Amino acid sequence: MSAKNADGTAALDKALDVLDAVGSAPDGLGQAELAARLALPRTTLYRLLGTLVARGLLRRDPLRRVYCLGFRCFEYARAAYAMPDLVAAAGVELRALRDMSGETSYLATRDGLEVVSLERCDGAHSLRSQSALGQRKPLHCTSQGKAILAAMPPEQRDSVVRDLVLGATTPRSITDRRRLLAELRLTATRGWAIDDEEIVPGVRCCGAAIVDTNGVVRGAISVAGPAYRLTMERLALLGPEVAEAARRVGAQLSATQTPGTEGEAVLVPGEWAFMGRHPVWSQQTGALFWADALAPAVHLATAEGDALIAGLATDAAGGEAKGTVDPHGAPTSPAAAPIQALLPQGAGVVVQIGMAWHALDAQGRWAGLGAGGDRPQRKGTAHALGPDGRTWTCLPDGERWRVSPLTSDGQAAGGWRLPEPATALAWDATGQVLHIAAAESGTLYTAQLGSSNLRRLATVPKGSGRLGGLALDEQGGLWCALSGGWSVARFDASGALDRVVALPVPCPTDLGFGGEDGGTLFITTGRDALSRDALEAAPASGRLFALHGAGPGVMPGRWARNPD
Repeated sequence: MSAKNADGTAALDKALDVLDAVGSAPDGLGQAELAARLALPRTTLYRLLGTLVARGLLRRDPLRRVYCLGFRCFEYARAAYAMPDLVAAAGVELRALRDMSGETSYLATRDGLEVVSLERCDGAHSLRSQSALGQRKPLHCTSQGKAILAAMPPEQRDSVVRDLVLGATTPRSITDRRRLLAELRLTATRGWAIDDEEIVPGVRCCGAAIVDTNGVVRGAISVAGPAYRLTMERLALLGPEVAEAARRVGAQLSATQTPGTEGEAVLVPGEWAFMGRHPVWSQQTGALFWADALAPAVHLATAEGDALIAGLATDAAGGEAKGTVDPHGAPTSPAAAPIQALLPQGAGVVVQIGMAWHALDAQGRWAGLGAGGDRPQRKGTAHALGPDGRTWTCLPDGERWRVSPLTSDGQAAGGWRLPEPATALAWDATGQVLHIAAAESGTLYTAQLGSSNLRRLATVPKGSGRLGGLALDEQGGLWCALSGGWSVARFDASGALDRVVALPVPCPTDLGFGGEDGGTLFITTGRDALSRDALEAAPASGRLFALHGAGPGVMPGRWARNPD
């Protein structure tokens, strides 16, 4: 090593020694005390302190004339565990545990053979557990550490346990490796761990491991307090609650994919719609049918662009007419009324206009009015073609709502009851699971054929937008349009948000997969309810967009172009 490199390494060592000394002193250290503790010349220490303060790693308290850790250190610490941000994911559960128990709740993660405290919610009592953030503790004598060890794969756990130095921090600390392994097996079985005054005399704690959706142990949460309040009997009651909270935190985390904004939706050339809805891909024609529900009109999008193929009749004043006829008196177009649904049928679609269903082909010809098969003439709040070919819809059912298939006379048959109307329905590839969006509460439900139970998959906050259409990719991901939220979002099979794609328009309305390999997500949008200022800010509102690579494959970008 050259003399210059050696001098640089020595200076770095001294700077790190300064950081370690200040970091181990919660009240900070003065310059004279630092010089004495580290045996550094005052001039050298002065230069090091000046550099560390300038970089934000230290800060000087002018009143007490001491140096403390700078905020940059906290930024580094947070970034080290933010993939995605573990602290943000655990925040709600930490507060809930604190409120439920009245005791202090903690979040920690493993770093080598120790656990590091990342977050704390102080309990309600004046006498409470108050471990400092950033504090390190041995794995073997904390509930967090034991919970993390117990959740590891056996080979990894055994390797870590072999490396542990089983020191006694209190008389109750575990110092026998066989006893520790036995307790870890018990912890793995029941799902939570106990620290029975093993790290701090008079303090008990119960903790549970946070395991992400890929099975990776990310950390642990715990509740701690004085032993006279947290009796062993009370810990037995708190343990399952802590374990359930840890499970909910883990469900928000993914080791391989975090919520992101990768990918860009591109604009399909064509005309805008007042309220784009009901995109339906036709494999036979290699094109996408979609509706302007309010115009009303039907569009067809091909590789060359998007075109209006069927507008419905209106009278001279713009109101609803009785339909149009050819010179021989045969009807050529249904009467104008809002379009309720589009469903696939052969090389075309069937369109519900008002109460009636009509068949439409790719040339825009109404292939015999009323040729919608035996589909019931009922208006629902959402429609989908079921795996058995029947029309599924959502209709009022007393004071509640019912999602079910309809008989030919329009009667509901089976299905599931909802506390609110469904706004979108989507079947999975197996035809066994129905996904339901309910915009009033922002809830996504799943329903299994053969079961009468509904499962709440996820809830979308009001500030994220109003739930619109749904579409499922071949990996089982559920895509949702977020009207008013300027985006579409994807939830994985566990209900965790794993992708968000921003749009240049505020109101995406509906979704459908298509393209040569089924890998393009088509997104309809609306403009009817937007103000003039909103339209000036988002002139592409009402247009059709395509997101390539959202499904199983990536289709070359020949379908669309970026907005001008």
